[in-house]
Amino acid sequence: MREKGLQWAMELQSLAQAGLTYGKDPYDLERYRRIREISAEMVAEGSGLPLERVQDLFCGETGYPTPKLDTRAAVFREGKILLVQENDGLWSLPGGWCDVLQSVGENAVKETREEAGLEVAAESIIAVQDRARHNRPDYAYGVCKVFVLCRALGGCFRENIETIRSDYFPEDALPPLSEAKNTPEQVRMCFAAYRAGDAWKTQFD
Repeated sequence: MREKGLQWAMELQSLAQAGLTYGKDPYDLERYRRIREISAEMVAEGSGLPLERVQDLFCGETGYPTPKLDTRAAVFREGKILLVQENDGLWSLPGGWCDVLQSVGENAVKETREEAGLEVAAESIIAVQDRARHNRPDYAYGVCKVFVLCRALGGCFRENIETIRSDYFPEDALPPLSEAKNTPEQVRMCFAAYRAGDAWKTQFD
């Protein structure tokens, strides 16, 4: 789907969701439901995805619409960065959706444990980014990505359902990345933060 069309559909969905949350008049509520349906139909038509799938992803939430939160842990050893290989063969920083009852730091620690088998300590925030400005493909909902500099405490890779291996890579020899989750530019940003130490200033959009 063309980027502008997706943005329009996302805005319609956001307005409809807010209207369904705060609206009182039954006729207005019916209009908001129809606007939400139209926004899903726009995404399905533009993306080729089944309408039911789009509705599950796009229209399943209630309450005031806000972006989802994704954490990515940057862990270094001897100047190299930790990456995990996913089931599709591509590599990413350990991370995922921030769970309910988990802070950003706690989620970075949990995801690193689950995906890489490592115990880490979350030490500082590298960046907070709007996913739509940095990663592709486009998502039909907003995402804030938080990159967290972490220090390894111990552990080793364990077999799990999300990743098939982990390894450390130098900046000039990165493997094929899952760019929906982290681009080469984002990984290089983590290297820059690691080298800068306490002088690093958190980046944000």
